[in-house]
Amino acid sequence: MQEEKVIEGYLGITTERKKSRIPAKLDWWQSATGLFLGLFMIAHMFFVSSILISDQFMYTITKMFEGSIFIAAGEPKIVSGVAAFVFIVFIVHAFLAMRKFPINYKQYLALKAHKHVMKHSDTSLWFIQAATGFIMFFLASVHLYVMFAQPDTIGPNGSSFRFVSQNFWLLYIVLLFAVELHGSIGLYRLCIKWGWFEGLGINGLRTAKWIMSAFFIILGLATFYAYFSKGLKHTEDNIQYYKHYDEQHYGNKHVSKKPQDMADKAIAIAKDNLNNK
Repeated sequence: MQEEKVIEGYLGITTERKKSRIPAKLDWWQSATGLFLGLFMIAHMFFVSSILISDQFMYTITKMFEGSIFIAAGEPKIVSGVAAFVFIVFIVHAFLAMRKFPINYKQYLALKAHKHVMKHSDTSLWFIQAATGFIMFFLASVHLYVMFAQPDTIGPNGSSFRFVSQNFWLLYIVLLFAVELHGSIGLYRLCIKWGWFEGLGINGLRTAKWIMSAFFIILGLATFYAYFSKGLKHTEDNIQYYKHYDEQHYGNKHVSKKPQDMADKAIAIAKDNLNNK
């Protein structure tokens, strides 16, 4: 068995002199994980942009993802579970995609020469996708870890506090362009590779890709401004304070089973902790 793997590794064919199916299987898994992450990217952008409608609406959506439909006050650990799953898919996709990266300078020169000789726009898009994927490998990992470790602080004020006071806006502005460009190019390349939406034609798919990129970048910048402007108005420097603030002001139907003074007491304790520093 091991000898067969060695032969396949060197020659790219099996002992029966057949082309190995492993590269095709890895391509399928790369496409599957990429499709999942692309669709998740779209859903995630609509979720975070819900603050453009109202703080109350954003808080309601947050609680919905915490399972408030089934659990009265929601369970933040559900968000942690989702973040962990997405992170695993993200890592798998990244390692599968790395197979196609040039691994030495000679391969890089060959790829660059091919790009300039062919002058093919899709090859140029691959370079953009490779660069943004490299950026996302580091920045998206940080974002997913925070969502995994602090799911209970997600909310109109809790998130905007993290956005400004904890300087996450620096990460998010770069991540916005990287994710939207990488995702839209990836979905476009999937359509080309697997023959989806053939009726649009290659030019139609390219137009759809650029419309998608522009739409989500504009939506992302508007959302970025909303969180940033709200974060600038914060005067406290404790994220737990804003966590309780969101719960008290937007989660009345979720905290109705608790005495209201418990939320007030939590805010008072947070303030006392700040004053005693």
